[in-house]
Amino acid sequence: MKLHELFVALGEESFRSQLRGISIGTLRTYQIYDRVKTRCHLAKLNTENLRTASGRLWERLKSGEEDLALELSQAILISQLKLIIEVLNYFGIPHEEGFFAKDTEPKQFLKDGWQQQAYDHFKGSHPPALVNFYLNHLAHEIDENNPAFLPAS
Repeated sequence: MKLHELFVALGEESFRSQLRGISIGTLRTYQIYDRVKTRCHLAKLNTENLRTASGRLWERLKSGEEDLALELSQAILISQLKLIIEVLNYFGIPHEEGFFAKDTEPKQFLKDGWQQQAYDHFKGSHPPALVNFYLNHLAHEIDENNPAFLPAS
């Protein structure tokens, strides 16, 4: 499953929720602000412009724009490093401030049912849509052929 397909599988409401969580300051810190602004076709990247453009961005994702999906997923995830660090620590996956340590194979730390287990653990302390997005993104990093995970409530 490609990233744009993952966004579509999780739905438009989840997508809009993810956009609301993007931190413009964090994008600047990690020097991806200009890339995201350019990929989103925005003259100025701020939370209001992202919210306003969400419908157009959603349509572009539905049409298969993988480069847009990649930039948006990076923007979303870099803005949510706290959750990422907590999930990686939960599973004991070696990392450096939320980024996989060199030569780390995260799959070996994830046993059957790991997504539902993590979702149940983190949905109370983080927005459920964000938890689900990250768990799906982690599964995608391990194997692009993983189907979308839709949690049992």
